[in-house]
Amino acid sequence: MMEIDIVALEKSFKGVKILDGINLRLPAGMITVIIGPSGTGKSVLLKQVLGLIKPDAGQILIGGTDIITMNVFALNEVRKNFGVCFQDAALFDSMTVGQNIGFPFKIHTKLPKEEIGERVADLLKEVGLSGIENKMPSQISGGMRKRVGLARAIALNPKVLLFDEPTTGLDPVMSNAINVLIRDVQRKTKATSLVISHDIQGALYLADYMAMLYQGKIVFAGEPFNFMETHDPLVRQFMEGGIEGPINPIQ
Repeated sequence: MMEIDIVALEKSFKGVKILDGINLRLPAGMITVIIGPSGTGKSVLLKQVLGLIKPDAGQILIGGTDIITMNVFALNEVRKNFGVCFQDAALFDSMTVGQNIGFPFKIHTKLPKEEIGERVADLLKEVGLSGIENKMPSQISGGMRKRVGLARAIALNPKVLLFDEPTTGLDPVMSNAINVLIRDVQRKTKATSLVISHDIQGALYLADYMAMLYQGKIVFAGEPFNFMETHDPLVRQFMEGGIEGPINPIQ
């Protein structure tokens, strides 16, 4: 299991500070959920953990090693331990479902085609989608695409799982189903997981640990019950969806 430490992380775009000295520890083998209003840098933070965006300052220690100072070859080795579910599932439209899930095996292993097919079938069964290997992404629903994306993310038994808004665009029933699936997969893999979410009920269900990001800073952090019990006006307004409070909804 890999612990992830984010230390004094800063990032600006065109002179606008997006992340302003973020300090956050993602406990090994647990799910950390980051919540917060739109445009506060949650997805930027996830992409920095993945090494897609380089911060202006700070450290991201994965298993005790700072990935910020790594060259591209060393970073790619670290990324082999990652499974990522992007907001839109990021499936290859020109590939079948089976080919999408089998892609990590094709790139990173020397498994024969037959064994890859068997593993793809097992992964689809794990996410409740047995038998759709030959369908194209355009032929399946949004919820099914999310499940296929999750199956691909866990293909190589990752030590770290990253989820960017996993339930965006889904109805409440499907959102609950995806959250249950994420929790089940995390328990099986024992991965260190980071979830970016607007789904408050889903966050409370998923999280072992939570943090709220607002105006580039972590303004509150703790276990789910801490978020339920706090009287902090920022947290209360966001959790309850209130219009009145320190968060201006028209900014």
